[in-house]
Amino acid sequence: MLPVEMTVNGERRRGVVDARRTLADFLREECALTGTHLGCEHGVCGACTVLLDGEAVRACLIFAVQAGGAAVTTIEGLGGPDGALSPVQDAFREEHGLQCGFCTPGFVVSVTALLQENPKPSETEIREALSGNLCRCTGYQGIIGAVKRAAEGR
Repeated sequence: MLPVEMTVNGERRRGVVDARRTLADFLREECALTGTHLGCEHGVCGACTVLLDGEAVRACLIFAVQAGGAAVTTIEGLGGPDGALSPVQDAFREEHGLQCGFCTPGFVVSVTALLQENPKPSETEIREALSGNLCRCTGYQGIIGAVKRAAEGR
C-alpha cells in the first residue's frame, strides 16, 4: 500500500492505495467521481478520459500513484462552481451529441483538451482528435457538430 496525493477538480485528495490501483478506480471509488466511466479497461474506448496536468489521458491505463502530485480534472470538474455547463458540455446538449451517455464524459474531456490546444480545428482535425473515443449510439454526427459549435463559441 502506498500513499497518494493529488489535486482533483481543484480539491486536494489523499489516499492509501495498492500500487496497481488505477487512477480511474481511485477517482470512482475513493473520490466518488463516477463520471469517469470504465468501458474496455484497455485504453481503447476513451470512456475514462480525464485531464492530467491539462493533457487528455486514459485513467484506466495510469496507476493512481503515477498521478501523485498532479492536477486531475474529471468531467465533474469542467462545469462552473454553480453547476453551469462548460461550453463543450452545452454544445453537446445543443447538438444532440449524446444518446445513452456512457461515452459522453470521455468525449467531452477529449474535446475540452482538443479545443485548449487547437481552438479552431478543421473537421479533419476534429475527427483525428476523437478517433480514440468510441461511441456505439450516435453515428458521431452530433458529436462533430458539438465540437464545431463549441469551437465557434455559439
